Amino acid sequence: MNHSIHSADRATHLKIVVVALVAGIAVTAFSITARVSSDYSQTAHVVKPTKQITITSSETSTVR
Repeated sequence: MNHSIHSADRATHLKIVVVALVAGIAVTAFSITARVSSDYSQTAHVVKPTKQITITSSETSTVR
């Protein structure tokens, strides 16, 4: 059993490439199918204030 990738044979390298390719395809397929909506449109919801508010003073300090 080889414990180093440098001394591994061609079949071991091929297995690693195949496993990485299958994992990449699985992640891509999952991310494509995990969409929330299928209509690809986004709508903005406008929130209007109910009443007017006047702020006369603010005693908060800004920390930068």
